[in-house]
Amino acid sequence: MTDAVGRIPFVRVSGTHREVGRGVGAATAPAVRAAVAAIEADLPAGRSRDEQLALAALYRDATSAATPWLVEEIDGAAEGAGVDPLDLFAGSVEEIWTVRPSQPGPEPTLGRCSDLVAGPPLTADGHLWVAHTNDLSPRSEPEIVAVEWRVPGEPAVLSVGIGPWISVGWNAAGLSLTGNELSPNDERIGVPRLLMVREQLTATSLETAISMALRPDRASSYNTVLAWPDGRVANIEGSATAAEVTGPDDRGCLAHTNHYVCASMLGYEGDPAYALASAVRYERARELLGDAAAGAVDRAWLRAALADHATRPPICRHGVPSEAVSEAGWRGKTVFWCIVDVTAGEVEYGLGNPCATGDGERRRYRE
Repeated sequence: MTDAVGRIPFVRVSGTHREVGRGVGAATAPAVRAAVAAIEADLPAGRSRDEQLALAALYRDATSAATPWLVEEIDGAAEGAGVDPLDLFAGSVEEIWTVRPSQPGPEPTLGRCSDLVAGPPLTADGHLWVAHTNDLSPRSEPEIVAVEWRVPGEPAVLSVGIGPWISVGWNAAGLSLTGNELSPNDERIGVPRLLMVREQLTATSLETAISMALRPDRASSYNTVLAWPDGRVANIEGSATAAEVTGPDDRGCLAHTNHYVCASMLGYEGDPAYALASAVRYERARELLGDAAAGAVDRAWLRAALADHATRPPICRHGVPSEAVSEAGWRGKTVFWCIVDVTAGEVEYGLGNPCATGDGERRRYRE
């Protein structure tokens, strides 16, 4: 079933993995069909459609061998939307489409995000809080959807993303998952990072979620921010073959954007030019957290931080020329935001820029 949640549609699905996939595919069919229709136009230079699908099939085989239910869900979504299963799986493999943000292309600098995490002693209520902006193409904003997934034997999941693809999510066991896209230079055939997010949201402990993020057969990795109600946070800065797990500093905070920060991971940066631009948002987020007094951080403080425009590019991106810092292009914009009270198990999310959106929709995700 679907119903309106603020300006972000809300979809509830339940059943087997194939059944929930079918439900999501049917509910988001226009976005799914648009993604499949774009295959021809978005092909990497020098690669034919048949070659692209043959490459996607290798990732599908790797995923089916390791975690077959992930393929079942995507196949269900394809059935629900009325598209070819391999076409839709190809759309789930970012590793075979990615154009580095600093390279010219039809839609440069997409999929960029900012995360701020704050806990005691910074927070006013002593809770652990996570705030996130999600930057994509402006044309994708109407496609953003919130989904409640219920599969027997697994914790219920609440997610925000496009179609069957999850950008951020939370589960009834208490897990909060946000993060940032990176540009690893060691991508390989394996389980796609985008589908790994769905698996991690089935975890019933922080340790299990970390293990899933570090699975050795991964094709690549995001920077994943995992938070648990007891106050623990794991910031996993990963690539296909390496990773470093860090946590909040002694003031209870951390920030991350879209480049490698950990010394052990700097050699995996696949887009050094863009890393300089990502560092602008990263340093601004760290500055905001660093200037916060003990006990000052609450929901309103985090909303103001997400709506910050002090730098170029800013944390709150509008995709306008004045935000450009180079010829790389900054046409991406903030298409949704969320603020998570991890301790209480509640998330507030809203469509569009946090500076312009009214109150977001609040939902409890922990049972």
